[in-house]
Amino acid sequence: MEILSMILSLLTGVAMFLYGMLLMGDGLKMVAGDKLEAFLYKMTNTPIKGVALGTGVTCVIQSSSATTVMVIGFVNSMMMTLRQAISIIMGANIGTSITGWILCLSYIEGTGGVATILSTSTISAVVAVIGIVFRMFSKRSVYKNIGNIMLGFAILMVGMQTMSGAVEPLRENEIFVSMLTMFSNPLMGILVGIVFTAILQSASAAVGVLQALSVTGILTFASAFPIVLGIGVGAACPVLISSIGTNKNGKRTALIYLLNDLFGLVFWGSVFYIINAVVHFTFMDMIMTPVRVALLNTVFRVATVCVLFPFIPKLEKLVCSLVKDSKEELEDEADFGLLDERLVTYPALAIGQCHRVMSGMAKKVRKNVNRAMNLLNEYQQDKFEKVQRKENLIDKYETRLGTYLMKLTKVGLTTAQSRQVSLYLSTISDFERIGDHAAFIAYTSSEMNEKHTRFSEEARNELNVVMEAVREIINITCRVFMNDDKEEAKRVAPLGVVITTLCDELKHNHVRRLSSGACGLEEGTVFTDILNSFTRIASHCASAMTALTKAGEDDADIHIHNSRVYAGDGMEYYSYFTEYSEKYDIRKNDGHVRSMEPEEVE
Repeated sequence: MEILSMILSLLTGVAMFLYGMLLMGDGLKMVAGDKLEAFLYKMTNTPIKGVALGTGVTCVIQSSSATTVMVIGFVNSMMMTLRQAISIIMGANIGTSITGWILCLSYIEGTGGVATILSTSTISAVVAVIGIVFRMFSKRSVYKNIGNIMLGFAILMVGMQTMSGAVEPLRENEIFVSMLTMFSNPLMGILVGIVFTAILQSASAAVGVLQALSVTGILTFASAFPIVLGIGVGAACPVLISSIGTNKNGKRTALIYLLNDLFGLVFWGSVFYIINAVVHFTFMDMIMTPVRVALLNTVFRVATVCVLFPFIPKLEKLVCSLVKDSKEELEDEADFGLLDERLVTYPALAIGQCHRVMSGMAKKVRKNVNRAMNLLNEYQQDKFEKVQRKENLIDKYETRLGTYLMKLTKVGLTTAQSRQVSLYLSTISDFERIGDHAAFIAYTSSEMNEKHTRFSEEARNELNVVMEAVREIINITCRVFMNDDKEEAKRVAPLGVVITTLCDELKHNHVRRLSSGACGLEEGTVFTDILNSFTRIASHCASAMTALTKAGEDDADIHIHNSRVYAGDGMEYYSYFTEYSEKYDIRKNDGHVRSMEPEEVE
């Protein structure tokens, strides 16, 4: 029964420790607000800054895993590069060791008089009382969060004291002494460190438990060192779990966290034990204290980062080779390699590269529009997910191209080059918006599939006629831009007007079906939303083509600036308008229409 009581007391201490650390970390994050996240992806333009920032943020939130999970989110959403993430993760591994030094405060003792005030129990009690006052009586959220920080700190301290009190009787237990001696076997100690940390899901907690064991006075350096080596690797478990469902770079970021600690384990473990085999270190039997455990943990982590820091580019290449891109992903990234910063001082070359990258963007926009419309007739979950991935890529195109083009505006450009840059800036905006509407259509298709929403046969046929017209306008737009064909560009505006007119007609038809009870209100709303997206796709295509045809004119407004397509004049315009009006006349398409485009069509 004594052993059972001891185990329960130890587990209680661990639970209080973990909860206290969680409460304190959450409180600190709430006080900081969104500033921590902003610093993480804005202040990492150099590796040194990244390491410093990762260290600082982790010191604040008390968890390297939490910092890394945040970074994985940034990398996954393309807000941060993989190389930036590496330096932050290195810093996070240093920052997590600060918890061990905080825990050393829990071992302060006072023997009497004034010294009693400095004891852990007194400090914990005072902090807890102040914290509960802040938590219960303050109206401002910032003071409530400060109260949570103080309560978390107090609970953490009490948890450590509970753990230490639970294990203290073990100093006289022969079985426990022999077990700790067994941990001096490097492989056994490393395995214990990995497994124990993976269970606790926290390196700080594992170090805290090790510090608690050290108060027995029988934990030696030989037993503590391999456990510390294993703790880092075990802490990678929650990080790896968090990367499930992320993109390739998200998984690579999680892998970096593991590799950082795995390298430290293998490198320093090998170096230490090889040298020890030759010179036989005299401190192997040194009795560890909480301070010595904290120092060992910090030195190990700092030393690992110091060795790895110069090899950040190599580490990036390593994780990219371990988590390889598919052929499609390599093709997606290939375009961005064309935006070479060195070409900015050569505007003619840089603008040519921008055109090549924008051609890639146009292709992906065209394919995503067609892919999204295919979902309306044949829903497939994998195709839906692909639309969302490609939409993120299209957004990335806009960001990369926009940044590069703005840099070009700051160098000496000719009048013609300035117009070209302005054209491209307006065009990438149109392409990005078209991509947004494609994603919306895909999302609508997903909701229809989940809710089993079905259009009437008449509505489906009408919708498919419009989709055929939308496919043609996006195909023409893409082809015109890539070939700089201003003659074919003249087809876009009249086709856009036909699509807009057709969508208005279909809305009226659907109101009639709603009135007659041929379809429900929900179907009517979805139908209208899809038609609105088609209208806006047409308007952005017309806007891009207007910009292209007017780019060479003096003082020309190259953008339409609204969601409507304006009708033109002249015989050529009327000829194209008549052609498309007859081609997409729903009254002439009485039979069943099904608009689909094969995925492989380019």
